[in-house]
Amino acid sequence: METNLNKTYDPKEFESRLYDEWMEKGYFASKPNKDKKPFTIMMPPPNITGQLHMGHALDHTLQDVLIRWKRMQGCETLWLPGTDHASIATEVKVVERIKKEEGKTKYELGRDEFMKRAWAWKEEFGGKIENQLKKLGDSCDWDRQRFTMDQGCNDAVKEFFIKLYEEGHIYRGHRIINWCPNCKTTLSDAEVEHEDQPGNFYHVKYFLKDSDQFLEVATTRPETMLGDSGIAVNPNDERYADIVGKTAILPLVGRELPIVADEYVDMEFGTGVVKMTPAHDPNDFEVGLRHNLEEINVMNEDGTMNDKCGKYAGMDRYECRKSIIDDLKEEGFLIKIKEHDHAVGTCYRCHTTIEPRLSEQWFVKMDKLAEPAIKILNDKELQFVPDKFDKTYLQWLENIRDWCISRQLWWGHQIPAYYCQECGEVVVAREMPEKCPKCGCTHFKQDEDVLDTWFSSALWPFSTLGWPNNTEELNYYYPTNVLVTGYDIIFFWVVRMAFAAMFCMNEKPFSHVLIHGLVRDSQGRKMSKSLGNGIDPLEIIDQFGADALRFTLITGNSPGNDMRFYMERVEFARNFANKLWNASRFVFMNWDEEMMNGVTRSDVEANLTLADKWIISRANNIVKDVTHNMDKFELGMALQKAYDFTWSEYCDWYIEMVKPRLYGDDVEAKKAALYTLTYVLETILKLLHPFIPFITEEIFDHLPTANGMIIVSEWPEFKEEDNMAKEEAMMDVMMDGIRNVRNVRSEMNVPPSKKAKVIMVPSEDKLEAVEAGKDYFKTLASASEVEVRADEVGIPEDAVSVVIDGVKIFIPLDELVDFEKELERLNKEKAKLEGEIKRVNGKLSNQGFLAKAPQKLVDEEKAKKEKFEEMMKSVEERLASIQAKLS
Repeated sequence: METNLNKTYDPKEFESRLYDEWMEKGYFASKPNKDKKPFTIMMPPPNITGQLHMGHALDHTLQDVLIRWKRMQGCETLWLPGTDHASIATEVKVVERIKKEEGKTKYELGRDEFMKRAWAWKEEFGGKIENQLKKLGDSCDWDRQRFTMDQGCNDAVKEFFIKLYEEGHIYRGHRIINWCPNCKTTLSDAEVEHEDQPGNFYHVKYFLKDSDQFLEVATTRPETMLGDSGIAVNPNDERYADIVGKTAILPLVGRELPIVADEYVDMEFGTGVVKMTPAHDPNDFEVGLRHNLEEINVMNEDGTMNDKCGKYAGMDRYECRKSIIDDLKEEGFLIKIKEHDHAVGTCYRCHTTIEPRLSEQWFVKMDKLAEPAIKILNDKELQFVPDKFDKTYLQWLENIRDWCISRQLWWGHQIPAYYCQECGEVVVAREMPEKCPKCGCTHFKQDEDVLDTWFSSALWPFSTLGWPNNTEELNYYYPTNVLVTGYDIIFFWVVRMAFAAMFCMNEKPFSHVLIHGLVRDSQGRKMSKSLGNGIDPLEIIDQFGADALRFTLITGNSPGNDMRFYMERVEFARNFANKLWNASRFVFMNWDEEMMNGVTRSDVEANLTLADKWIISRANNIVKDVTHNMDKFELGMALQKAYDFTWSEYCDWYIEMVKPRLYGDDVEAKKAALYTLTYVLETILKLLHPFIPFITEEIFDHLPTANGMIIVSEWPEFKEEDNMAKEEAMMDVMMDGIRNVRNVRSEMNVPPSKKAKVIMVPSEDKLEAVEAGKDYFKTLASASEVEVRADEVGIPEDAVSVVIDGVKIFIPLDELVDFEKELERLNKEKAKLEGEIKRVNGKLSNQGFLAKAPQKLVDEEKAKKEKFEEMMKSVEERLASIQAKLS
């Protein structure tokens, strides 16, 4: 073991080296161990098109903190990594490359050749984010890495589809779907993002057949008029009772439209008359089914108008809208145009406005599948942290619609459905059938569509462990313990994993879902390319180190809430790491290997001072607090407590207190000091390791009392014998006194180099504390000597006074004191005490408080009053003394 750390803290010197060492020694690896309790996290698989962004950095830091903590607690931890094939995003990238490099479309290449290019693209770019995650410190089992299209996951997807189909949960139907004209594929409801956009209501005349009477119909999408096949009014609307069953004429087209009565129509909204376009609106589709209205699809896949649109055929949908409005004006059908902002559905990938469109697709019936997923939340088998997200989860499941799972793409899991080319029979099977069960034909063609990416992701907690096979890993690690993810993915993924797990495994996928928010910029804006406000985590790591980035992300985080990212906080984190580094160097520089060889607690017990016992007890209680916060997933709070203890109590107070003993001649005193310094430092390093793993490992490697690597060391536990409440209370008195003396000297501009005698007059119950801790005033309060007296007799009248609970402190500073300033300070102290006394008197004179408050609380207020009045008496005496001196 090297004798000391490098003089300068430089994370570049050791972060990569330590990560490689962890990997080489297999510390991230996991295997079923019946002697250990498992703790499992499945990494939300980033897209193979992805690059590490700040959201990833937060998500992965939270997971790594939990895994490292549970590893130290002795669990058999499995953090299983993987990547997602991301059908739409990846196919777009591959198509763009083929077009740019070869000038071809995917159709010109053909499916087989396109798939070769896609797999080659995956091999080229798919591992990029893995290497970036390693720089962050991810301690996952890379040997178990999975990909949503690897053979095992592919088999699981087929099994899931077939199982759903055979049990009647999957069907192929002609229904309204969300269509992206840019990506040219269907989208599930969860993949549609709604944006408020400015638009218009176009009020149009629809004349009744053979009549001058017209209906006023308002629409936001005039281009869909070309697909109208009916008019609907509410059956309870007396205004239109006489026209139900009659016929209207579609403007510009002349098509006859039956007028039907349906309760879907809101009588209070608009004119109470709604045009029905069953092929281009999901609500109209349902009304159309009830009234047998014709379904007329008027758009092509790319958002242009099709050959059913007459003169408008071939126009882009928005070009068609403008042309139709012009024609309606010209022919006298347009009544008015009214501005109207409304929520417009857009593609979550390319943000193109989606087009509801009638199409033949595969769907999952969700009503029955949702019930077990709802039950596990209501029964508390699955819990959200924070629990406010229960509502989000339930709202989606309780109002769920059938899930469209087919996508018009080639990259992905091809649907295991085969069509007989003779009779059209559909066969769902693991492999292509040899012959048709209906007509005996042997000519089959597989469905060309692939499954929604989330269909495979829904299986992630158990397909990665070997399902549908009954593996040792599945039996040991499942169900998993925690899912860490953002609130924006509850609809996409959490819900689907829940119902898929209950369907396939009949057991919850995980016990807890730890929800985090978004990482926003310092102004609170979402980071985006368009705003140019994104911050590259890799640049932060390169400049400040991974520990500083992780520290920043955790201390600024609370479950479920967004956080703002400030560079100043990264610098603060780096400064803390530097403080810890230098404090550790100080300890190691003073270490005496020969003197400390084999020294144990029992060897130094008799020589432990008040400061030693205090810091040991405080460390013990911080262990308890941090562990409690970790158990509740309050990771930010846990780190804050560990940080506060390290910086303030250990570095700023304790290290300063022990310096005289380290530099003195008393060997036994030095032994006790060194034992305590290293014992508490080891505890600090262990508490901090899950959060800032690299620096803690590097320091631990130099810690003379430590063995092995910190990553596999034991998490500290609270010890009742180290819970020294009396010593903590005694030290609190001394620290309060030291702080007050420092404040007085600062207010009076007395430099630290000016030493002055300190006289302490404690009450009887504080005498032990004062006697045990008086020497700390020499080190920390610039005292030349410390005298403890039973009373104030003989104390110079010009002594500056400090009054704390149970102790009066006097500092004779005749030659240093500005008495005018001291008078001003004492008057401020008097005003402060007057305020406290007024407040407590107000409470004690409040009959309502006295009647309702517990007696303990009343007694506490009375004790405060006595304390403040005693302090006031002392301040007034001092004021009188100085005023007499100045008069």
